[in-house]
Amino acid sequence: MRLLDRYVIRNFLQVYFYCIAGFISIWLIFDISDNISTFIDEHVGLLLVVRYYATQVPQVFIILLPVSLLLALLFTLGRMSRANEVVSMLTAGVSLPRVLLPLIGMGLLTVAASMVLNYSLAPHAEMARKTFLSDTRVRPARYIEGQIFRNRTDLRTWFIQNFLPRGNTFNNVQVLQQDANDNIVMNYLAARATYRPETKTWDLENVKVVHYDHAGNIVDEQIYPSLKIEHWTETPFRLGSANERAEFLSLPELREYLHFNSDFPPTLLAPFRTHLQYRLALPWTCLVVVCIAAPLGIGYSRRGVLSSVAAAVFLVFSMNFLVHLFLALGEGDRVSPWVAAWMPNLLFAAIGLYLFYLRASNREAPGFHLFTARRMVAQ
Repeated sequence: MRLLDRYVIRNFLQVYFYCIAGFISIWLIFDISDNISTFIDEHVGLLLVVRYYATQVPQVFIILLPVSLLLALLFTLGRMSRANEVVSMLTAGVSLPRVLLPLIGMGLLTVAASMVLNYSLAPHAEMARKTFLSDTRVRPARYIEGQIFRNRTDLRTWFIQNFLPRGNTFNNVQVLQQDANDNIVMNYLAARATYRPETKTWDLENVKVVHYDHAGNIVDEQIYPSLKIEHWTETPFRLGSANERAEFLSLPELREYLHFNSDFPPTLLAPFRTHLQYRLALPWTCLVVVCIAAPLGIGYSRRGVLSSVAAAVFLVFSMNFLVHLFLALGEGDRVSPWVAAWMPNLLFAAIGLYLFYLRASNREAPGFHLFTARRMVAQ
């Protein structure tokens, strides 16, 4: 690594870490202020509070990383521009892309960190937020009642009286096995069904197995105190998938949901398809922020720095607005999931590359140039 790269990275990281620490501190102060009465009233222990905030940090990082990246880039490049350091580098024969290369590398590292957090930790944070007090509060368990699940691939239908969300035990279960002509051939009636994830098997307790012929007549009945089923492909996640919300699912869970429920109507699958693409596209927002903030953070004259910084902030927050707008359109099946997730990134990446081209050729964007000219006339 060249001395120039180390200098640019050191200046950037110092501001970047300050921004992250500052945003985390502000979030902690406001969140603790909102929840301190709940912690005290429910006698929540310190370890549980620490665990709660540890589950929330990934989701907060996903939100604050692009904003911290924006502010750190603008401050670092603005300070270097005011000190004429950027001009000196360019005069020494270093091209603008080469000056910004270490900052682009930092943007890619931020993308990688965001991908790791967005894989499963961040999606589960909101669910953890809603359930973190369940270990300390004395209240009846919240069972899901009257669940029906249809396995169209293996021709099985489940009727479940109740079960706990994300649990492996289901109470009062009836499983109908059908043939290719939708005739019921077997009927399982169990007081309890428990899934063993280590062996991927189902244990049925106090189960009655009934066999039928093609006319629907009972040909055999057997009662077992316990019965182990090894060939069923259903999992607790699949059985409870009708109660899942797309924004709370990780990437593997979204893929599993779409794989096993591919025969659902497109309108019902649209939120899950959109959030699958959104989980993949969201980390790349950090690189788009670099494309926008890097060229606008550099000012060859002191007069144009303020307008460029304001433009960068406006563009990034406009991108954030469009991200949520397209996400809502994708969830409502108004646009395709790919367009809903990737279009804001592609649009503003193109704007950033255009600004980068203008800055590298020592030209101002037309809008900024007119704004600066009008201000000079007014003065």
